[in-house]
Amino acid sequence: MKSFNIGDLKIPVPIIQGGMGIGISLSGLASAVANMGGIGVISTVGIGMIGKHSTSNFRKNNIDGIREEIQKARELSKGVLGVNIMSVLTNFSDLVKTSIEEKIDIIFSGAGLPLDLPKYLRKGIKTKLVPIVSSARAAAIICKKWKQNFNYLPDALVVEGPKAGGHLGFKSDELNKESNKLENLVSDVLVVANEMKAKYNKDIPVIAAGGIYTGDDMFQIMEKGAAAVQLGTRFVATEECDASDEFKNAFVEAHETDIQIIKSPVGMPGRSIFNRFLKDANNGLKRPEVCRFNCIKSCNPKTTLYCIADALLAAYRGNLKNGFAFTGTNAGKILNISTVSNIFTELKRDFLKAQKGNKFK
Repeated sequence: MKSFNIGDLKIPVPIIQGGMGIGISLSGLASAVANMGGIGVISTVGIGMIGKHSTSNFRKNNIDGIREEIQKARELSKGVLGVNIMSVLTNFSDLVKTSIEEKIDIIFSGAGLPLDLPKYLRKGIKTKLVPIVSSARAAAIICKKWKQNFNYLPDALVVEGPKAGGHLGFKSDELNKESNKLENLVSDVLVVANEMKAKYNKDIPVIAAGGIYTGDDMFQIMEKGAAAVQLGTRFVATEECDASDEFKNAFVEAHETDIQIIKSPVGMPGRSIFNRFLKDANNGLKRPEVCRFNCIKSCNPKTTLYCIADALLAAYRGNLKNGFAFTGTNAGKILNISTVSNIFTELKRDFLKAQKGNKFK
């Protein structure tokens, strides 16, 4: 298992912990992953709704919230830290600016195309910019627009396949297409990255995400050319995860049949642990009376089946009667609460085992 670089940042272990919100990956989980040599990622969505920032000033709460979490993570770790900022957030600009002010190492951004992300960089800023894409076409568009408008190229690309948790960059009828299997997406995005390398002499490592759970999964996709992997679901049921015990136990208790694709107020399909809340929402019983946050650009409060901010915040706090958990395809494999250290040990061990086995084929 080799280290890899994102620009001048050296990542000792090629494992990125995916950003999970609301409140699932904050300073606790992110710092623990960074301390193990991977990249720990703080989710910024709804971060101002948590704790003492829960006042009526949504914008200020979120600025204060992300600033505080980055500072806490820095106190806990000297490793590489990132933030995940969804491009569909109405306060996208605030979150990007604040993260850069706090000298975050990496900004990961998906849920749409973050076409203007480089405009926030200034001379001397070392923050790396990493878009999350679900196709080579999206990767090519971002590279073209960034180079054309800002003379900048992505420092890495995360390609997220249809087995990922949370919001998915595919239509529901595209999830099982052969062309959308992660290994095929990685190969396609590598073509774009290699074209940029040949044309502009910039290395753009490709990071594979979505449905990766074991060290063997890691080895197989890295054999296809991925420089690293991103895991989210695997890190939920850990002591260091920032969510409530009730949230974590929902993953321990989940079966494969509980995992379903839902329609999100964001306007994208999402993968979740299906529960009574979602059933009631589908029956029109969870429509919000008023929009308290105006947090998602694409959400229409008048037609949405439920407020996703309220639902995810409730779930984070352990109130799954009024919320639900997003998950990747592998939640059914989680049998107990572990630790970040143990997960890294297992991933490294199984990666090495797969690597040795491959030599004898």
